[in-house]
Amino acid sequence: MKKTIKTTEAIFPMPVLLISTFNADGTVDVMNAAWGTMLDRDMVALNLTETHLTVENIRARRGFVVHIADAKHVVEADWFGIVSGRKDPDKFAKSGLTYVKSELVDAPVINELPIAMECEFVEYQNDDTGIGVIGKVLRTSVEEANLKDGKVDIDSLEAIAFDPYTHGYYKVGGRVGNAFSDGSKLK
Repeated sequence: MKKTIKTTEAIFPMPVLLISTFNADGTVDVMNAAWGTMLDRDMVALNLTETHLTVENIRARRGFVVHIADAKHVVEADWFGIVSGRKDPDKFAKSGLTYVKSELVDAPVINELPIAMECEFVEYQNDDTGIGVIGKVLRTSVEEANLKDGKVDIDSLEAIAFDPYTHGYYKVGGRVGNAFSDGSKLK
């Protein structure tokens, strides 16, 4: 029997996305964002408010990079979520991570994270049903160590998910089925 609990702001699991931009002075800004998804094969949506420095940077620079956070960098991922770039301009430097400038957009690609999606800013939706930042994915890159037969090896990523109920991070892994196939057993 189910028991009613307090409704929280999310559904589990939520991705742990690290969004990187350049600040006006050229330094790196990164934020932790759990409210993000794909709109289409080459479009992302990030439910971010306009008050974030990252959103200001995205609008000004017209580009950003979405990274998938992994278990090896849970401390850094959490750091990017608890410290504002407005209050600590050395936030990225203190993380110890490194970057290269994207060749496609005016944004940094973090070297240590396994997946990077370089995005061109499309629009910001801020009406009652608007999602926030919409971006077009121009390139997705994955560390070679996280590829198997040319496809992303999800288990090797050790991607992390956010649990909004207890504020925990969990590793995503362990294939349990085959999409678009297992359900056909019920036919």
